[in-house]
This record gives sequence, structure tokens and C-alpha cells, in this order.
Amino acid sequence: MARSSLPGRLPRGPFSPDFWRSPLRGTWFTSVLGVVLLAGITILFVTGLVSYAAYNPDLSPVNDRTPGKGILGFYLFSWPTDPPWLYRLTQGLHVTLGLGLVPVLLAKLWSVVPKLFTLPPARSVTHALERLSLILLVGGALFQFVTGILNIQLDYIFPGSFYPLHFYGAWVFFGAFLAHVVLKAPAAFRNLRRMRSGGGEEPDEELTAARPAPPTVSRRGALGLVGGGSLLLVATSAGRSFDGPLRQTAVLTPHGGPEPGSGPGAFQVNKTAEYAGIRPDDTTEEAWRLTVTGRTGTVRLSRADLLAMDQHDADLPIACVEGWSTSDQAWRGVRLRDLAALVGHDEPADVYVESLQLRGTWRHAALSAGQVADGRSLLALSVNGADLTPDHGHPARVIVPAAPGVLNTKWVTRLTFGEL
Repeated sequence: MARSSLPGRLPRGPFSPDFWRSPLRGTWFTSVLGVVLLAGITILFVTGLVSYAAYNPDLSPVNDRTPGKGILGFYLFSWPTDPPWLYRLTQGLHVTLGLGLVPVLLAKLWSVVPKLFTLPPARSVTHALERLSLILLVGGALFQFVTGILNIQLDYIFPGSFYPLHFYGAWVFFGAFLAHVVLKAPAAFRNLRRMRSGGGEEPDEELTAARPAPPTVSRRGALGLVGGGSLLLVATSAGRSFDGPLRQTAVLTPHGGPEPGSGPGAFQVNKTAEYAGIRPDDTTEEAWRLTVTGRTGTVRLSRADLLAMDQHDADLPIACVEGWSTSDQAWRGVRLRDLAALVGHDEPADVYVESLQLRGTWRHAALSAGQVADGRSLLALSVNGADLTPDHGHPARVIVPAAPGVLNTKWVTRLTFGEL
């Protein structure tokens, strides 16, 4: 079929078939990129849903920042506490893979951009659906990757909260992605099989240039350039999910470079005490009290009272939604289930945790009864053999196996046990 134009006039600019002249564009190049994205984006979507589940969205609206989500807010299981490094693995994979796919995504968008300007806009119902899915796919992909990268960098310059924006954007994007896969995957795999068997690529008049310019690089060379860019992004961002010297290679994350300070508290933090508005006068031995409320009433405990209770140890990592994590740190403190028992909960219950923090989204959070029941879930008073530093949550903080970092509330001032 010949390329179409509007009757009686010659299209100009990007609507002209002669505007797109790169000899790289074609079904084989686009198909290879598409297959890589098919696998990679599926992993991103699954690990994104896993991250959503890790916040225990059924537990309390405190944890779930996606109001009006309806049937989109389903979760598959209650988030476990074993293995304790689970969130470190899934979120590190989500963020690192997302960054690594950026060159592939940009190359894929570049390869199909002529399709956005073909005339007439729709030649059939199938063609119209493909065009619509492509527009939603391009817009959704750019939105998800841009907001995700800004979140990694702690740059919240977009309007509204990251959580609902990224959540709803993911469903719009993945819906368009599935529709596009259904429409285009058969042709993509068929074309790859033809190329492998030596039959040549299946022509696509909307992709292949009518008058291609002289080639400057082969398609395989272009794919190598895209793959090299992906590997470079992975190499300069993945270090924050590992220990040792590799952490200093993460120059593209906000946590690149050496660990803060030295000594027992020299491991990564997201928010400092100063940023959170923690006043030193409120954390002194004389001023600070922990209020614990439950079935039988309320008790108020000083730090000395907590230190007089049975102390327990737990070696646990911290992993945050931005993709960075620490290795196991040696925490010591009072088990959450022992504090629940103080106020009449012989069986562990859900708990609502409040912080001294004056500003910030996660100054309070909720934990499930299953998390409270785990003997490694502590109200920590020290780490690595020393009292908590102000930036690590002095005088007391929560630490829970496999929980996202924001649920490990720092500067805790109140625990309310009961069904949430």
C-alpha cells in the first residue's frame, strides 16, 4: 500500500513521508527494542505492585496515599517479614531496572515516532486502536519514567503527591502497554523469526523511510549503543543496593559518595533530624516520653524505663522506595509485641506509630499485627553497639524486617495498639 496523504495537498513537516529519513528505522530494529521492553516493563509493573503491597494498603489509610482507587487498589497478600531483605531486593530491582531501561525506551520512542504523524489518522478500526494505544503508551511511559526518576532524586517538582500520581499513571500506562502488546506482539515475534531464518524483515511503510539517508551506523551498532547506555546507567546507580566500594559508584543517585560520618551510625539516612524539624530539647532524657495506648489504657515510658525492659537484638537492613538500601545493622531495643502486652494485647495487634517529626509525609505510619508479632520487630534504642544518633531516630525508632524504610518510623513518641 502506498503512503497516504490528504487529498489535494502535500503534507509538510513531520507529516511528510520524506521528513523521516533515518535508515535505522524499520520493523527489525523496533521489534528488538519492543521485546526488551516487553520483558523489562513487565518486571517493573510487578515489582511496583509488590512495593504497593509492602505498604499494607488494606491496613490503614495512613499508609495508602491513593484515595478513590477502587478495584485498582487490590493487593495479593499481606506483606511478610521473611526474608528480611525482601524489600531491599524487589525495590532495588525496580529502581535499577527502571533506570537501565531509559535508553531502550528513548530508542523505542524514536523508532516509532513517524507513526504518530501518519495520515490519515485511522485507516481501519485496528489501526485506530493501535494509534490510540501508541499515544497513551508514549505519554504514559514518559510520565512514569520522569516521575520515577525525580522521586529517586528526591526532586518533587511535579504537582501533587508522588504516590497517587505514580500509582494511577502506572495503571494507565500498563493498560495501554497491554493493548499495544496484543496488537503488535504477534508481528514483532514473526518479524524476529523471519530475520533469524534469513527471510528478511517484514516491511512497515509507517516506519521504513521512503527515501533513506546514507547510513552512518548499522542497526546492530545502534543497538550496541543503546545497550551500552543501559549498562552505564545500571553501573552508576546500582551501587546503592550493595555493600562495600560499589556504593561509591552510585553517582546518579542522591546517595552517591561515601557514607555519612564515621562510627556505629555511619550508614545512610534519607531525612536528617534537622530536616524533619526535630528539636534537641524535645529528645532529652527529661523531656521525651513514649506514650503507649491499648486495650487496658495508656502508659508513659521514659527512655530509662525502656532500657530497664528486656532488650533484644536484630540484624536488619533498611531499604527505601528510592532504591537505596543498607546492609544489616545490629539493632537493639524492646520488642513491639512486648510493648503491646503492656497495654493488654496478649496477642500482637496492629499498631499506629507517631513521630516527633513536625513535617513530612511519613511522620506517622501503621504496622500489621503480623509485623508486630515478629520477634525481630523492635522499638530500637541503639544500633551497632551505640545509642541511636539524632539522624537515625534518637531517642527511639521502629525497625521491622522487610518493611519499606518509611515504615521504620524515627523519633517515635506514641504507639497505639489495636485493630486499624
